[in-house]
Amino acid sequence: MNQIPNNVIRQILLLMIILLLGVVLFLELKSFIPGLLGAYTMYVIFRKWMFILADKRKWNKNLAAAVLMLLSFVIVLLPIFALINMLSSKIAFAVNHSSEVLASIQRFVQHFELRWGFDILTTENTQKLTALVGNNLSHILGATFDTVSTIAIMYFLLFFMLTEGRKMESSFTRWMPLKEENIIMLRKDLNSMVYSNAIGIPLIALLQGIVGLVGYLILGVDEPLFWFVITCITAMLPIVGAALAYVPIALLFFANGMTAKGFILLAYGFGVIGTVDNFFRFWLQKKIGDVHPLITVFGVIVGIGLFGFIGLIFGPILIALFILLVRIYLNEFKTIRPSSN
Repeated sequence: MNQIPNNVIRQILLLMIILLLGVVLFLELKSFIPGLLGAYTMYVIFRKWMFILADKRKWNKNLAAAVLMLLSFVIVLLPIFALINMLSSKIAFAVNHSSEVLASIQRFVQHFELRWGFDILTTENTQKLTALVGNNLSHILGATFDTVSTIAIMYFLLFFMLTEGRKMESSFTRWMPLKEENIIMLRKDLNSMVYSNAIGIPLIALLQGIVGLVGYLILGVDEPLFWFVITCITAMLPIVGAALAYVPIALLFFANGMTAKGFILLAYGFGVIGTVDNFFRFWLQKKIGDVHPLITVFGVIVGIGLFGFIGLIFGPILIALFILLVRIYLNEFKTIRPSSN
């Protein structure tokens, strides 16, 4: 009977220990995954400029990393904080004038109840709505704290990624158990996916928001900048998208007796705002990279469940990364069947 060599036994035991420790570390540090993904996304975007400043301009690495991080904060995070401040002011107004807001909503709903002949604001529905808001308020507050923590972790990791970028990339190439051609494919396609999702998705949403803002200004919508922000946010959501912004505005027009404006906005929303997404996506595919719409839809659904709001960006990246790894596996082990004539 052949015995297992001692060297194989030691290797298996060591691998089991490594796997066990890896599982423990993952379970304890999984909350840091969004921060890690955010740091890598920022690294891919600023990698080129970091190398220019550090290698060509001969800047100190720490100084170059600090300047790029400050730039990212100004370009990316300040608009987000301004958005949060705008929304929080609206929420604070609604809370302070809750009775007036509720009365306005009740009048709006009663208008449609009388027109359509059935009850919407029943006692049961009101109780369900109150319970729903109460149950989700703690989740909203928790998500806000998680977002702040994620940003802090992201910048902490980003600093080391920028200052040790070349060393990190060489270690990645050396440790990956793949052929060199597949490593190059992985790095190239992964960077392309980051650009397509981290820049493409928000840019398309911003362009849709601008198109919506033009219509809001022409139709005389109250507080058009607020609805512009709402349009940008909802445009990143799958399936319904920006309709979550312009449909409520149209309903407000109907409630105030401005039926013509309501129908015009609905036609403009579904006919223009909703379709420019395809035009802008086709344009960005040529400029940045190709992201299949199904990857975006399912990626957003998965990402929001895993990471919350920032999953709008990271979800599609994870789906695309999974597909890329399958392609690399098929290429690495030559399991692709030849096409039949």
